[in-house]
Amino acid sequence: QVQLVESGGGSVQAGGSLRLSCAASGITGSRYCLGWFRQTPGKERERVASVDRYGSSYYKDSVRGRFTISRDNSENTVSLQMNDLKPEDTAMYYCATDEGGYCLRPNFWGQGTQVIVSS
Repeated sequence: QVQLVESGGGSVQAGGSLRLSCAASGITGSRYCLGWFRQTPGKERERVASVDRYGSSYYKDSVRGRFTISRDNSENTVSLQMNDLKPEDTAMYYCATDEGGYCLRPNFWGQGTQVIVSS
């Protein structure tokens, strides 16, 4: 049974930093992707960053250069370092994975962690 547990959300002023962490259980090896998605009320959930089964990283254009995703296959964890946060980064952030390996349509989700960025 796959389980994902996020931590590290919170409130910060614009320009600040936060680090999100996700611990995954029930997955083995690197054939799964691990990624971060976010959602605000009334909008669809969007992929922010992910690491695919081959170790290649993806970033949404608006976060590239500010966010860094890192994955530890030995620990089954993935982190998202978020720097220079902007009010538009405010959202519920979810850790996700899927067996397809690319996080295009994850089928396993964490419970989410709230990020609030004030101006």
